[in-house]
Amino acid sequence: MSALLLRLAGPLSSYGSASSFHRRGTHPHPTRSALIGMFAAAQGRPRQRALAPHHDLPDKPSYHDLTFTIRVDRPGSLHTDFHTVGGGRPHGEGLRTSKGGYRSADRSTLVTRRDYLADAVFTVAVQGPQPLVERIATTLEHPIWAPYLGRRCCIPDEPLVLAASAPDPVTALRTAVPLSLPAPPPRGATTTPVGFIWEQHPETTVACRHHELPHSPLDLTPGQRTYTTYSVWSTTEPLPADLYAGPQPLHALTAYRHAHHRADRTPHHLLDHLLDQEPPCPPSSTPAR
Repeated sequence: MSALLLRLAGPLSSYGSASSFHRRGTHPHPTRSALIGMFAAAQGRPRQRALAPHHDLPDKPSYHDLTFTIRVDRPGSLHTDFHTVGGGRPHGEGLRTSKGGYRSADRSTLVTRRDYLADAVFTVAVQGPQPLVERIATTLEHPIWAPYLGRRCCIPDEPLVLAASAPDPVTALRTAVPLSLPAPPPRGATTTPVGFIWEQHPETTVACRHHELPHSPLDLTPGQRTYTTYSVWSTTEPLPADLYAGPQPLHALTAYRHAHHRADRTPHHLLDHLLDQEPPCPPSSTPAR
């Protein structure tokens, strides 16, 4: 098993929860669907085979073999984007009803709301078979389709890949990776509380809560999207206060990346293989929206 470390941060992110056309919510942290969708898009896989095994890698691993551990550096704040659809158009050109007709003039405008996390930051350990983890790191740095944070309008900050190889990723999250906190720890504090989301029962002495989430994808084919549940445990861990990277964390993050990551680790033949692919649309990384 191998691991890499990612930092998911940006002005906006949205990790689809229960959604309908009128209201599209977000989960408070990245889901398996969002992460796997981002990896598949970066590799250039079409939706129909986004989850297929990697037959060109030893033992044919798939994204189902991955395990994620999420450190919640900054949970962000909920932002609701207000939309209207269909208003101002003449009858016969507006929104249709379920029976095939058109909405009446007084009901021609449909209101929708979409939720986002504003200014959220998550540090993610991705663990799995070494060839697959190396493939993910390579394609995130040289993507065929640009990575995004749940929805295509949500562009990630740099650096996205903090470490392409992390021998002990959980220890790194707890003791080494700089923290992007919403506020500095209190003066004189030696530790600061930080939330974690685990896909395996954590080895910790702090209290943990168990949840079942319905966001593990089985099929991302348009019109056939199916998901199953998976278990997560949430904890709040006391991390060293000196991990706080300050209000402008880029310098600390860059130093960490340079110490744990080679800038260009991609063999030319692998890049040629990836760039030769001509996929159609990238797979959606969120549940049906």
